[in-house]
Amino acid sequence: MRFYLAVSPAFPRARRFRLAAICVAATNLPLLAWLGWSAATGDVAPGQFAVLALASLVGTAIALHGIGSLLAGLPVAQERRATVTPLPQRSADPIGDLLASVNRAASAADQRMRELDLAAKEDLLTGARNRRGFLADIEDFLPAERRGTVALLDLDRFRQINDQFGHEVGDRVLRDFAGRLSSELRRGDLVARWDGEEFAVLFRGATEDEAAGVLGRVTRRLIANPLIVLDGEALTFSAGVCRFGGEGIDATILGAENALLEAKGAGRARVACASRPGQILLPLA
Repeated sequence: MRFYLAVSPAFPRARRFRLAAICVAATNLPLLAWLGWSAATGDVAPGQFAVLALASLVGTAIALHGIGSLLAGLPVAQERRATVTPLPQRSADPIGDLLASVNRAASAADQRMRELDLAAKEDLLTGARNRRGFLADIEDFLPAERRGTVALLDLDRFRQINDQFGHEVGDRVLRDFAGRLSSELRRGDLVARWDGEEFAVLFRGATEDEAAGVLGRVTRRLIANPLIVLDGEALTFSAGVCRFGGEGIDATILGAENALLEAKGAGRARVACASRPGQILLPLA
């Protein structure tokens, strides 16, 4: 490496031209020494010069081809820094070792990036999507489909669980509720922990009434098989639903939030639809 850095200013900047210049200089050194000796002694033999010159050219060509073959993997290794496609296996030589190490490093980095991306979009407590993951999935959903309903759910009296039973029980209820909610939905629907005891659901291709019907079924099953009982009553939730037309998610989320506030104000286990402000659709229980 020191020699490479030392001679770099004396040779062309491009790697191929630099290697060619070094090979030409090295392989023709014997010829230059012979010419110097012949000039000093006055004994110049044209035949010998021709043989040495031809041998030097052949040696230069062989050296260039051999070094070029050894270093052919370097561009692949450089490209590997920006891609994760598999590299061909090579024999145990320095270039092969370089390719193998770059391949391992790039694969490990790619796997780590995937894990970090997944962690950034996943709620650690419940295993459901978090707010960021939910919105990112909807962005992927936008180009393909143009209808659906977004629901925001808030667990009723959840603070009482933490105050009465402790945060460990509260965390268990959140995990169980996320699992129960996911099990009641279709494969294409999406569940996320929105914030604290709030959850978000994307009902793909569903109307507000269809989404409210599913939420009613979830509530009835929660009452029949409670996650926890508070003052003799099963834990329930309130919900607000808003139709999603594919024009953008912010307005839909705001509509669902406003509908949720209406449902919470009307009592527990209620749902409100953004398309009918001021009207509680039905008591879910």
